[in-house]
Amino acid sequence: MQWEQDILGGGFESLAFVAAGEDGVQRTATLVRLHPGAESADPPPAEARGRRPAIGAVLFLHGWSDYFFNTDLARFWARRGYAFYALDMHNHGRSIRPGLPGGYVADLADYDAELATAISLIRDEAGAPLTLMGHSTGGLVAALWASRHPEGLAGLVLNSPWLEMHGSSLVRRAAAGMVGPVARFRPEAVLRLPERGYYWRTISSAAEGEWNLDDRYRPPMAFPVRAGWLNAVLSGHAQVARGLGLEMPVLVLLSRTSATGLFWSDEMRRADAVLDVGIIAARALTLGRTVTVERIDGGLHDVFLSPAAVRHDAYARLGRWLAAYGSEAGGAESGDAASTAPP
Repeated sequence: MQWEQDILGGGFESLAFVAAGEDGVQRTATLVRLHPGAESADPPPAEARGRRPAIGAVLFLHGWSDYFFNTDLARFWARRGYAFYALDMHNHGRSIRPGLPGGYVADLADYDAELATAISLIRDEAGAPLTLMGHSTGGLVAALWASRHPEGLAGLVLNSPWLEMHGSSLVRRAAAGMVGPVARFRPEAVLRLPERGYYWRTISSAAEGEWNLDDRYRPPMAFPVRAGWLNAVLSGHAQVARGLGLEMPVLVLLSRTSATGLFWSDEMRRADAVLDVGIIAARALTLGRTVTVERIDGGLHDVFLSPAAVRHDAYARLGRWLAAYGSEAGGAESGDAASTAPP
């Protein structure tokens, strides 16, 4: 295995690898890292970058039908002294392979082998306490992983994690009753659900957002929803509802409001257009013993893709949490959490 220049350029490198799960299936995943010394948007040449000991490492897990592209997020962590890594999980982003269904997984535990491989590589390279960070479905995957593998995890940061269905657990149980039989016999069957590209519209520079997205990796309407995938997510929600008993410090960042209607509204520019943040906030408090919930005014589904002033607030809140619970001693280098947030 060898690191190569990543599609993001600017000091980012990627490493594709194959990991075999307990079912014996080999799956491709791609680990992305920000090379040490590349904290700025205009990093020095590779030969001029010096390696310095990291105070911690962080591994970021993207959401469903998504991939890692947020270079500002990586540099935020790097400026605070963390070695930054992100994983494009199998059937997502850089790890999509011809003939395989984009975004599909039949069991969220199928990610375990690639997560274990990535974390082993990170620990061998960084040799520092690891924080796991996940967005949306990646937040659900991260929380479940942390509950099964708490050893060595310094903290858990969840950015709008998909911890429960809209409304309540009753909705989840009803959905599971309908989806379960289909998932057993036709797991890759596509469910005919309304397509909504409203969140993509708020973030993509090809629409009304400011982020340059690759539609091959993050399609405007997302990947088709398949029965096996939805059943896997519902099973994950049920595990969260039974309680995970997490002992490490947990930070959950959420928008203050949701706007998840079937039709476009301007409120979607200032709210989570994907999840019911009310039920997510309530479920978040049951994750473990030390949970901090931050509600971001005007936040989008990914709070770090929100308009500049809003995401600056989100970064400041993340920085404040790191100063209290993170690996750094005494907070950020400047002593001001907000000072290390991207502009």
